[in-house]
Amino acid sequence: MLTVVLIDDDPISTFVTEKLIEKNVQEPVRFFKFSDPRKALIELRKIRPNFLFLDLNMPEMDGWSFLDSLNGESKDTNIYILSSSVDERDINRAASYKMVKDYLAKPLVKTSISSIFH
Repeated sequence: MLTVVLIDDDPISTFVTEKLIEKNVQEPVRFFKFSDPRKALIELRKIRPNFLFLDLNMPEMDGWSFLDSLNGESKDTNIYILSSSVDERDINRAASYKMVKDYLAKPLVKTSISSIFH
């Protein structure tokens, strides 16, 4: 079973991402959803996800601070930025994090799912 963590303060975006993954991934998937990245950091060691999708713009802690707080943990997790920002500076900044596999624009699309999970 695959384990996926979704970190996003927008419940609609989280719902859409979850349903798209469920429909297009052949393996069973267990989801953990967090609207607060600080709570996700606490739980991450126990969850040990295969995949983590991270929004950048959140009120209490943004995605950048979350990535900085990982301190090399979750090295076995495939981390993807999933953001509505298409700012080139954000895309370049994401590329500077070795743990980030890719930067994806919201909403997640079927072709992205195929390349991530296959």
